[in-house]
Amino acid sequence: MGNCNSCPSKGNCNSDSGCSGLVPKYGKIKHIIGIISGKGGVGKSTVTGILAVQLRKLGYTVGVLDGDITGPSIPRFFGINDKRSDISQVGDGGEVKFAPVETSMGIKVMSLNLLTEEEEAPVIWRGPVITGVLKQMYSDTEWGELDYLLIDMPPGTGDIALTIMQEVPLEGMVIVSTPQEMVSMIVKKVVIMAKKMNVNIVGVVENMSYVICGKCGEKIRVFSKKTAEEQAEYLGLPLLAEMPINLDLVESMENGNVEDYVSKSEEYEVLLDNFKNKIGI
Repeated sequence: MGNCNSCPSKGNCNSDSGCSGLVPKYGKIKHIIGIISGKGGVGKSTVTGILAVQLRKLGYTVGVLDGDITGPSIPRFFGINDKRSDISQVGDGGEVKFAPVETSMGIKVMSLNLLTEEEEAPVIWRGPVITGVLKQMYSDTEWGELDYLLIDMPPGTGDIALTIMQEVPLEGMVIVSTPQEMVSMIVKKVVIMAKKMNVNIVGVVENMSYVICGKCGEKIRVFSKKTAEEQAEYLGLPLLAEMPINLDLVESMENGNVEDYVSKSEEYEVLLDNFKNKIGI
């Protein structure tokens, strides 16, 4: 059985004998939030990283679990892709403990790309193995005392999404989409899945909503004439933020100073404010 004292659902659980879900062995986590989309390439990892930086800026202790085992990109976002996690043996039973890599702001990150020798090495595993590795990274990482753990989930409604929704005590999920109708249709599958699994959805972030004209400052919508509010209405979710295509953000990631850029950028404070209102911070 799990330890109720380390569960984000403590006080809201009907079980008298503890939960059967996954519980971190080396730490205590107050709030766990999943970030997901139905489709790849919409910016889940970017939204995860931005939200982590904004929460850390407020003084919260924050961790990020890169749940996209076959396509991990969180280390690249934070510019820690050249670092590796320390692995230590615990006891005589062959159990191991992972030490997360900390960013410049002190955000604790665990990703499969921090455990492999080469960043470009592909993961050629079947579903059960991938799910097992995800569980181990969540349970056997030395998280310490965290206010928030953000899980950057893989796209779609497959094994890992199902495992996290069923076995990890999520407080809520943030959905990421882009303006195209085809993307919205695929994203809605995840929304329906989460509702069937009784997972609380915090809201939707529409990424790549527009570009800003460098000469006149006008918002130019390049993928759809529909507004972010209309797309959110189709998904049946509150809109947390509409985020532009931002080359300065891309450049900050390439230069390794994304945390400094995001923490000083006012455009991402809307996401934080709406997230805080929905979560009840």
